[in-house]
Amino acid sequence: MEIVNVKINAAAETSYPIFIGEDILENAYLYIKKYSKAKKYLVVTNTTIFPLYGEKLKNENTEFLIIPDGEIYKNVEFLNKILDKALEIKLERKDAIIALGGGVIGDMAGFAASVYQRGIDFIQIPTTLLAQVDSSVGGKVAVNHKLGKNMIGSFYQPKLVLSDTNTLATLDERQFKTGLSEVLKYAFIEKSCNCDSSYNLFNFLSENKYKVLNRDLKTLNLLINICCNLKSSVVNQDEKEKGLRAILNFGHTYAHAIENITDYKVYTHGEAVSIGMKLIFDLARSLNLITDDYYEKSLKLLNDYGLILKMNFNPDKENFYRIMQSDKKVNNTLINFVMPVSEGAVEIKSDIDKNMILQGI
Repeated sequence: MEIVNVKINAAAETSYPIFIGEDILENAYLYIKKYSKAKKYLVVTNTTIFPLYGEKLKNENTEFLIIPDGEIYKNVEFLNKILDKALEIKLERKDAIIALGGGVIGDMAGFAASVYQRGIDFIQIPTTLLAQVDSSVGGKVAVNHKLGKNMIGSFYQPKLVLSDTNTLATLDERQFKTGLSEVLKYAFIEKSCNCDSSYNLFNFLSENKYKVLNRDLKTLNLLINICCNLKSSVVNQDEKEKGLRAILNFGHTYAHAIENITDYKVYTHGEAVSIGMKLIFDLARSLNLITDDYYEKSLKLLNDYGLILKMNFNPDKENFYRIMQSDKKVNNTLINFVMPVSEGAVEIKSDIDKNMILQGI
């Protein structure tokens, strides 16, 4: 088992461990009780995950709320269902909400924990690759609004994260690929993370493609560890996205617009991100920010992992641009893009012509 320590501004109350390994769920409460003094727990999960892993968290001090599976349910209506349940079972300020599931569950349960009685303990148990490498780490919690993704939320760190990699065996191929898009994102931003050491994730992914795609657990454990170290390093330096943390949005400016314009019903988050990364690489090459060699190498990596790189419809460009302008990363009406500038390195650019932005749509 590996442990990654997240240290937010070196403050003990906002620092926490990420446990990564196999069979962690078998002893989940042994870990939880070391980091939380909760007496009662509300486990928020969904209709897909509960039959698979719910039994492992059942005890006399635990209540469950099971919601439908899907991004379309990540909204204020279902946030209120979590809060209603917390009130119904009389959760107290010393108690805790546990997120058992993927990114949608983690975001909603975390946001509920952040506002219930002005904040109670929150525990992440991510069961998807995307959640284990990205969304469970760093304390971003939110729900979507019809005018934009994650527009209603806060920064709220968990007490701990339990990433049991055995859960990855039950992911269907689509959900596994969804997580891989976020993994590849780290390869494209690694050198800009200001980490003490470099893993050369780009080369690791190139050399271990078959092990990753065949879900070799030893390889996946290492890969999750690398991604969590990279993200925690960024979050440790910039918890609330005042600067450096924005690089974690690589590909996401396009992706959030794609999700919004399709009502979160056509693409998973990871699929939208992979399309968004392809569009960003196209834009960067058009602006002469990267070499043709790096462009080709990056597209080869995306293709080698079988990620979706193109929308299957032609959106209205003006509407697409309007949605992008509603993104929370807009500053002074300018859309911020995380742009590749060399292998593994990115910069924030905002002075990009509208026609250039839309040319690949």
